[in-house]
Amino acid sequence: MDNNDFLKKVISHSKANGFIFQSSEIYDGLSAVYDYGPYGSELKNNLKDFWWKSMTQLHDNIVGIDSAVFMDPTTWKASGHIDAFNDPLIDNKDSKKRYRADVLIEDYIAKINSKIDKEIIKARKRFGKKFDEKVYRETNERVKNYISQTSEISAKMNDFLKSNDLKGLKILIDDLKINDPVSGTSNWTDVKQFNLMFSTEIGSTSESSKKIFLRPETAQGIFLNFLNVVNSTRVKIPFGIAQIGKAFRNEIIARQFIFRMREFEQMEMQFFVEPGSEMKWYEEWKEKRMKWHNALGLGDNLYKFHDHENLAHYANAACDIEFNFPMGFKELEGIHSRTDFDLKNHQKHSGKKINYYDQKSGSSFIPYVVETSLGLDRLFLAVISSSLRNEKLEDGTERVVLKVPFEISPVKVAVMPLNAKDGLPEKALKIYDELKLNFKTQYDYKDSIGKRYRRQDAIGTPFCVTIDYDSLKDNSVTIRNRDSMEQERVPINILADHINKFTSINNLLKKI
Repeated sequence: MDNNDFLKKVISHSKANGFIFQSSEIYDGLSAVYDYGPYGSELKNNLKDFWWKSMTQLHDNIVGIDSAVFMDPTTWKASGHIDAFNDPLIDNKDSKKRYRADVLIEDYIAKINSKIDKEIIKARKRFGKKFDEKVYRETNERVKNYISQTSEISAKMNDFLKSNDLKGLKILIDDLKINDPVSGTSNWTDVKQFNLMFSTEIGSTSESSKKIFLRPETAQGIFLNFLNVVNSTRVKIPFGIAQIGKAFRNEIIARQFIFRMREFEQMEMQFFVEPGSEMKWYEEWKEKRMKWHNALGLGDNLYKFHDHENLAHYANAACDIEFNFPMGFKELEGIHSRTDFDLKNHQKHSGKKINYYDQKSGSSFIPYVVETSLGLDRLFLAVISSSLRNEKLEDGTERVVLKVPFEISPVKVAVMPLNAKDGLPEKALKIYDELKLNFKTQYDYKDSIGKRYRRQDAIGTPFCVTIDYDSLKDNSVTIRNRDSMEQERVPINILADHINKFTSINNLLKKI
């Protein structure tokens, strides 16, 4: 199954099983906007819980806030978003479609990379166990030529983006003979910049209304509250402020399911440090964040660091933690050394002094900032796509199973009476009422036990508890493990402890 087919399978499974729905679907849907269903919202909340506790509960020097979506519009002037938060766009005159110029070039590079992949697949079949991919990439002339092409194109594109050379981007698109995927023509306009912020108005009358913006990131709410946090708590440098919240970007090229959306959720932490120490903390937070991701157990080989060649206007160092999504390795989390850009500019535009006073040294300074910024929706996609399996069983049948980590699964346990008579439902409901005090629990009684198992497998439920006739006699139940499908008898009086042992979020927290 190729990447596109697998992504389609992920999308289909997410909708059919109550994880993610297209927003406004009954009105033919709103592009690049999605709603989280019953199981999707549970999984999403569990991911938030893991991140929030790892930041604010395990670190004595990190506190949390929840800032408003609406902020004074001067915020975005000071942060550079009004002047610099742009995408280079190009229109095709025949299809009337608009594209990001850099995405068109990246797609062209991706096609060359797919040719490299095909050459490697053929070589692996030809040479078998003797095949050495590294040596093949370094010695095969055709592959070397492809790699040279991608390196040259990527270098040119990055230079043009860094210098904001829109004419250079247009020339590169023309030189590569890139065609519009819809019309098939290369009848392009010039490349122009397009600001990504959504605007609206606030005020009760047209005369008093004021143009404001929906925030394109959550970080600025943290910077605006820097002094409030310092003055109302006992935090001292170095310390962090964490926040989970919605952000909005008018993405022109919004695609690849929930990877790139117009309304999305971020989990960000801004760590304030003494100037000159930022690179030490930058490296430390790179290590901490990778350890956090690895704690989920999705597969260490699915992550890698990617250092930025083109730095944002506020940064002196930046990298991404990339994840191997169905579309290939893409950004999951960004780690940036933001210098003192934000606080310094808010001080300048507001006229308010935002210095931090260090009582020990008697010095006053504007802190530098190290940022960790994780896209919650992208994390959700990483979990779903890496966990969805189609397994062949020993009896020749197949099952679709979502092997999400037990600790973040939407439903922790399903309670199932063997049948609907002879006092089994009454016994099962009593157990269900006890378990739901501690876990997200389902009572599942329709269809055969086999069908019920499959239903729970599809939504990632770690444990299924069956109440049978023996349960009425020995006060024990059969509990089935989702991953191994093994079953064991467990006394009802220790059932909650048994489930908690495997599903507690503390299991993940201990790993970091």
